[in-house]
Amino acid sequence: MFEVLVIEDDDRIRLALTLALEDEGYTVRSAATAEEGLLSQRREPADTVLVDLMLPGIDGFQCIRELRRTDDVPVVVISARDDTHDIVAALEAGADDYLVKPAATKELTARLRALRRRARPLPAAHPAELVLGELEVRPLAGEVLLRGAQLTLTRTEFRLLSELAEHAGQVLSRQQLLQRVWEYDFGDERLVDVHVGRLRQKIEDNPGSPQRLVTVRGLGYKMPR
Repeated sequence: MFEVLVIEDDDRIRLALTLALEDEGYTVRSAATAEEGLLSQRREPADTVLVDLMLPGIDGFQCIRELRRTDDVPVVVISARDDTHDIVAALEAGADDYLVKPAATKELTARLRALRRRARPLPAAHPAELVLGELEVRPLAGEVLLRGAQLTLTRTEFRLLSELAEHAGQVLSRQQLLQRVWEYDFGDERLVDVHVGRLRQKIEDNPGSPQRLVTVRGLGYKMPR
């Protein structure tokens, strides 16, 4: 069974999310605070975590950062805060996706289905190893090495890097990356931009002047051969 942990302080919203997800066949655990949710995830890891941003005590941003210290579990923010700054800040903290309340059940479950598909191993048709200078990407092994040292990436970061590395020398648009990595037919392109920024922090010597993952103005992103 695919298990979802819901971290939401509003009792009515927490119950509504729980019932809606259970109706779709998910197993659901819930927590009213970040502290309770983090403890629950450490004791018994769920497959996906849904997080509100406005939580008592530790807020949602810090909750995501704490999860990311030791866990690559997919994290989806569900929040009434729809300001661009808040969305970008949540994604930069480590969230994989962001939905604005009230989120329709169909949209939420569609995102969760995409997360489930992305959690599966990459098919054997992918190359075993991609070498781009000092960077090595091993799609089938789930490993990325920079100068021989293994990097720690989230699942989404790894799939994004693998897609770009496999098409090195080609420009991939944000929409293409949304379709291939997130498996969304449409969506917020800020998801791509923020995840590219996070990747650059890990694979670039100088993230402010990227050489391994570059922007092609007006077109998208590419990794030079």
